[in-house]
Amino acid sequence: MSMPVIKPGEGTRDQAITDIITSVALEQTALSHILNAEGEKIQKIVAEAKTVEELLAVNKSVNSMVDSITKLELLLQNKLQLFEGCLNEQP
Repeated sequence: MSMPVIKPGEGTRDQAITDIITSVALEQTALSHILNAEGEKIQKIVAEAKTVEELLAVNKSVNSMVDSITKLELLLQNKLQLFEGCLNEQP
């Protein structure tokens, strides 16, 4: 997926809102990639772990990452809610 081009200058209000919504979508895509990588990390360590301590360390790491991503998702949701009443429906 290519990155959108956001040009500074005189854009319309609707374009500014669209750009913000696009930025949220891109952030959510990035977060989904991070979650996928965390899942792959779990699969690898489960297959290769020699000790319970290794499993617990990965569990703690993944739990911390999921907690951080959850907080970011809440921020993104709040960002989108700012624009709930801003978009004009066009026929």
